[in-house]
Amino acid sequence: MRTLATELKSLAIFRSLLSDPVVRALGSFLESPSVDGYAAFVSTLYETDKRTLAGYIQHIVNNDENAYIRMIGRGLTPWPDMEENVWQELEILQKIAALTPASLRSLLDWEGYLPTFGVKELNLADSYRERCTNIHRYGYGIYAKHRMFYLNSENKIIPVRNPDQTRLSSLIDYKREQQIIVENTIALLEGKPAANILLTGDAGTGKSSTVKAVVNELHDRGLRILEVRKEQLHAIPAILDELNTNPLKFILFIDDLSFQRDDDNFSALKAILEGSVSAKSRNVVIYATSNRRHLVKETFSSREGDEVHRNDTLQEIISLSERFGIQVTFQKPTKQVYLGIVHHLAKEKGIEMPETELDMLAERYALGRGGRSARAATQFIDGLVSRQ
Repeated sequence: MRTLATELKSLAIFRSLLSDPVVRALGSFLESPSVDGYAAFVSTLYETDKRTLAGYIQHIVNNDENAYIRMIGRGLTPWPDMEENVWQELEILQKIAALTPASLRSLLDWEGYLPTFGVKELNLADSYRERCTNIHRYGYGIYAKHRMFYLNSENKIIPVRNPDQTRLSSLIDYKREQQIIVENTIALLEGKPAANILLTGDAGTGKSSTVKAVVNELHDRGLRILEVRKEQLHAIPAILDELNTNPLKFILFIDDLSFQRDDDNFSALKAILEGSVSAKSRNVVIYATSNRRHLVKETFSSREGDEVHRNDTLQEIISLSERFGIQVTFQKPTKQVYLGIVHHLAKEKGIEMPETELDMLAERYALGRGGRSARAATQFIDGLVSRQ
């Protein structure tokens, strides 16, 4: 076992695994076996969501971001010595994954109680080979572990720990609009030309929910989403540089987009769309939502401006939305559609109420909220559920 501890320290491709808490605790035990060291290792394994050591090793190996997997992701052929190193190191990690409570306890001069952990059969080399072959579906690093991301204040890509779980099946109506977005996204996943999309329409009609639902439906095919705030648009070129070498496909999502006339962010987005920066990216599209079709807030005074070529300026402002390859409009639902959503959600939540009473209360709620919408229907039903 001490030999195995030394072999573990020889990792180069998978060297980052040595800082993993479970691997570190196990390595410490193998170097200096003790009851305390064994219990500390098992306790650390218990803190993960994996029942077996083999399953945990497989998880961290498959998700590890290293020089080899990055070359595979870029479509490059790793150097022969690197290729050989990977499979040699996987043999070492296979030995680690094959360890059992009995084999570890055999190192101790102790017959009393000790905690155990699960055991399972595993071929780590085959698992990793399959992962590399389908790298465009699995990804690596944080992109293998998560599907939704955002930019923090330092413009660093951060995973969303509790992502929106909305599915298309839970979104009532707007099936035609959803299909347009799904088909464009599938084209992206299949390496075909895909357009940037602008989703416009009344608030609460499900524009943002539709984009996130599409990601939830297609993430297992290699789709990820990165939300970018309006004030972060200037960071998009750098983001594209980072994502362009990634084997996965990405939606850059800009929610609730609108500009003041002299907004610098307007120029940033215009440059990105006009300059075809994102269009040339093989794996990134921009999806934006807005309650305004023309994106730029106009006043009557701006229409009466004193610029010599005022009409050219206004056309430039209005035409920004035209630079998205596809525009999808989500209209405010009619009374029939709104009540249909209410009925579906009520049945889904197990609410039993005479339909006439349900309709009356739903209409009264919509009136108080300023109009009918899918969001109003959801909030109305949630309110009924909370009072049950």
